[in-house]
Amino acid sequence: MFGKGDLVTRKSYQHDVLFRVQAVYAQRAILYGEEIRLEADAPITDLTKVQGEDLKRRKKKLKEKEEYSFRLFRQDYQLMRKKREYEFSSGYANETSYFQLPSRVLHLDGDRLYLKKCIDLYQQLGLQVHGAYVSEKEMPHQIGELIDKVNPDIVVITGHDAYSMNKGAKHDLRAYRHSRYFAEAVREARKKVPHLDQLVIFAGACQSHFESLIGAGSNFASSPTRVNIHALDPVYIVAKISYTSFMEKVSVWDVLRNTLTGEKGLGGVETRGLMRTGMPYHKDDDNEIE
Repeated sequence: MFGKGDLVTRKSYQHDVLFRVQAVYAQRAILYGEEIRLEADAPITDLTKVQGEDLKRRKKKLKEKEEYSFRLFRQDYQLMRKKREYEFSSGYANETSYFQLPSRVLHLDGDRLYLKKCIDLYQQLGLQVHGAYVSEKEMPHQIGELIDKVNPDIVVITGHDAYSMNKGAKHDLRAYRHSRYFAEAVREARKKVPHLDQLVIFAGACQSHFESLIGAGSNFASSPTRVNIHALDPVYIVAKISYTSFMEKVSVWDVLRNTLTGEKGLGGVETRGLMRTGMPYHKDDDNEIE
């Protein structure tokens, strides 16, 4: 028997992706990717529980991947910080400390567990975030009120998605589980703040309709080649924009290089950074990335 929360793989896909059982209906299970933002369904007979040494091995591999990406971003952050220090002091020794105005992030997520993981990573990266668990279908209806409440600099619209070739061609939004809701939510956000550099938006999940999300007004989105994306990828995109000076443009490649998925699953348009620096201020080491 299978129940909500069980970790499983699918026999028909050679056990490639680790899923969490979300619900069981009439001998079919609704599945959420444990590390990737993919929603799927499968007959109970196609499922195999993952436990014991196999689960430990998969968890270890995932943790190593996440830690590697975090180390890469930390190195990038240190370089960005040194560059800001040099530019702010005009290249001369200056003992006056500076302060930074942090970006405000509004993160809408259709998965409670992913939302918690993302908030934990935002906090490790020193970013201010307001997280909201909202089902994908409700995002277009709730995002306007949340933007008014939080007044964010960056909005993340994500959760689960999937493309089904049985439902239509890749250009047909009806062939995607949630892409149309993500696109509608982006359009509602752009009604509030039309300019791409006044409100930076990331939208999408696994296999999402990239073109419609960019067309709706996203700065960054998934998934150009309809591949799966990692649950934490939106956070690294947000962090890169947040820690880049507002005087600089961030190239798409610079944003994507520290994500776990890369350019096959993520893309976007040139976007101005959001970091503003001022002085004087007594430096608070508690806000630094360790």
